[in-house]
Amino acid sequence: MLFHVRMDVKIPHGLPADEVAGILAREKAYSQELQASGKWRHIWRIAGQYANYSIFDVRDNAELHDILSQLPLFKFMEIEVTPLLRHPSAIREDDT
Repeated sequence: MLFHVRMDVKIPHGLPADEVAGILAREKAYSQELQASGKWRHIWRIAGQYANYSIFDVRDNAELHDILSQLPLFKFMEIEVTPLLRHPSAIREDDT
C-alpha cells in the first residue's frame, strides 16, 4: 500500500545540542535504511519549513504505524497520513 505522509518536526528549543545531534544522526540512518529497502520510496523537504512530504510503500496501516513510531524524531513530530490508490488514468504500471 502506498501512503502520502507529511511530517512536521518541532524540536524543543531547550534540548541540548549534543542530544539533538544524536537524534538527527539516528533519524538519518534509520530513514536511509528504509529508503534502501524500498519502504520509504520518496522524501521531499518542504521549502522554508522543518517538514517533509514522503511516500511509503508498506504492507498495511500497521506496518506504517510501526515504521513511523520508531523514527527517532517521532515524539517531536506532527504527522498526517493519507492512503493512496492507483488512479485509473495513470500510465505507469509501477505506481501501485
